[in-house]
Amino acid sequence: MILYGIPTCDTCREAMKEIAAAGRPVTFRDVRSEPLDTADISRFLAALGDGLVNRASTTWRGLDDTARAAGPAALLAAHPTLMKRPVIDVDGALILGWTDAVRARVLK
Repeated sequence: MILYGIPTCDTCREAMKEIAAAGRPVTFRDVRSEPLDTADISRFLAALGDGLVNRASTTWRGLDDTARAAGPAALLAAHPTLMKRPVIDVDGALILGWTDAVRARVLK
């Protein structure tokens, strides 16, 4: 299992803590220090759609209209922190967020 996020994200920290407490092995990948490559971005967008771009984030609010007009893949490549978090890869299946439904699926 791989959890993609940033170490300062409270939701990512909560997810990591709960997954570890459940005894599930998990690897954390900091998308800020180890950005997603083109193949990862394509796979994430294919599985999770345009909702992967967090348009409520501080990063988004800091972008000008020209930058915001770029497609989701270009936005995520240029600004990794625009990715909604966490994205969890469980045996090749990608899951977005840390809701009760995600907890039930990941912690089983």
